[in-house]
Order: sequence, then structure tokens, then C-alpha cells
Amino acid sequence: MDDEKSILLVGEPMGLFIAKSEGSFEDVDEYSVATCGAEFNVAIGLTRLGHRASYLTKLGPDPFGKRIVKQMKREGIATDDILYDDALRTGFMLKGSTSVGDPAIYYFRAGSAASTLSPADVADLDFSKFAAIHMTGITPALSDNTRELCRFLAAKAHELGIFLSFDPNLRPQLWPSQEAMASYLNEFAAQCDLFLPGIAEGKILAELEDPVEIAAHYRGLGAGAVVVKVGGDGAYYDADSEKGMVPGFRVSHVVDTVGAGDGFAAGVLSARMEGLSWYDSVRRGNAIGAIQIMSVGDNDGLPTREELDAFMLTDEH
Repeated sequence: MDDEKSILLVGEPMGLFIAKSEGSFEDVDEYSVATCGAEFNVAIGLTRLGHRASYLTKLGPDPFGKRIVKQMKREGIATDDILYDDALRTGFMLKGSTSVGDPAIYYFRAGSAASTLSPADVADLDFSKFAAIHMTGITPALSDNTRELCRFLAAKAHELGIFLSFDPNLRPQLWPSQEAMASYLNEFAAQCDLFLPGIAEGKILAELEDPVEIAAHYRGLGAGAVVVKVGGDGAYYDADSEKGMVPGFRVSHVVDTVGAGDGFAAGVLSARMEGLSWYDSVRRGNAIGAIQIMSVGDNDGLPTREELDAFMLTDEH
């Protein structure tokens, strides 16, 4: 990767209220405040590893928007490509507290500033400064406008030879229907240089559960490389002339599963930008995913390079 170029993240960062106790949202009395968003987490993961990252989004003139920009600057994420709409608000969400499984979430993002992003917003964007673009399936789920934006960016990446990375990161509640979601995301996956589904996503999108079959299916559609996340067991990759299973890392305790896939994406993408092999890239993804689930918050545990190197010296399964 050219050191002068950055990785562009495209999506919706949001304000986040995290419940301080278990129970229904209407019964929780105290929340801590943070910032969240799948692409936001990936951007933090990349910058903590020493990569340049820029964020394309649209924010409102409110405390959440200001908080997001402040945190991006603290993390070293470039804010030059952020757009603003004085008439719309920044989205936010509630996240529950749970000791079992995934936490409950509740969105306040309909009609947000980011949901109005469209191809017109990137008409003057200088794509020459990007080595890669990373998106998730959350961004096209927001609106017809964002679906068109993602299509435009995929076409632009293909035209200019920019590496396109995509994590389906399903949010069925944001799509008009499950059929619309599967149709769009399968079409998009076929255009990617790197596609990062999990087993559950493969079952919904491709009606397949075996990681080897999921990877072969999307390679057959046209994806350049497919890495299938298999939870604690690690991940299976099918890329170029290589394929195989990469075992996961031991996890001493699970604190919060949210953000593990984003950490995984940051690991694989950063390693590929550094020229590492597919095996080593997936192994880095496995390591950051493991670190993430042992940490509170969506991105608090994302490691620096020194922390990552120390963790990767531990034994695999």
C-alpha cells in the first residue's frame, strides 16, 4: 500500500447509549455515552495499527455529530470527507446489557443525515488518495439513496483499480424485505475484491452453511477473495489460488460480542494492505476479533500494533 494513500470507510457513525444494567430499555435508569458504527470501528482498528483512514459520512449539527468528529480526530481518522446537513440530525441508538448472547439494540436513525448520502455527494471526491474502500451492508440498508451511492462507489473502485472490501453485516430490520436485502448484497458481493461473510450470513444470503461452500459460491459469482468467519473456530478463506481454514485464538472470557466482526475486518484488510499472505491476514483478523470480544464497548478493545503483536504470540486453538 502506498503510504501516502488511505483507506476510505463509508457509513453512518452514531451516538450510542449503553445500558449500565440488564433489563428492558424502558426500565434501565442509567446509560453511558459512546460512539458506534461498524465502519467507525474498522476505521479505529486501522488507525491504531498505523494505517491512514478517512471517513465518508454525513452528520447533523448536534452534540452527537460533534462528539463523533472529536473522537475521529482523537483516533487519527481523517475528517476531510465528512459532509454536513444543518436540517437533519445524526443517528443514535441504545444498546442493552446482557451476560448471555448478543445485547438488544434500538435504533433512532430513520431520516438521519447519513441516510441521505447519494452519488451527488461524492461527485467532487478525489479518489486518487485512496488505496482501498471498505463498506458494510449497513450503509445500503439505510435508504434508496445510499444503495445508489454504494453502487456508484463499487463501480468507481473497479474503474480506478481501488481495492474494494465488503462485510455484509446484516441488519434485516433496516431493509424493505429480506428478499431485497439478499438480492442487493449478493449482487454487491460479486463486485468485491474482498467479501467477509459469516456462517449465519451465508445461510441467509446464499442458503448455505458450510464455509467452503459459501466461499466457493461467492468466488463463482465473481468475488476476488472470500473469507468466511466461523466464530471461535476461526475463519475459512478462498482467495487467488489459496484456500484453507485458519484456526482462532483462545478467548479467556467473553465480555461483549459487538464489534468482533469489525475488528476482524480491520485485521484482514490492514494485513492485505501491508502485503501479508492470505493465511497471515486471516490470522490477524482472528486475533483482533478475539481481543474485541474480551473488551467492553464496540471499539474500546481494538489493539495498537504492539498490543496485537503481544497477543498473537499466544497459542492458537
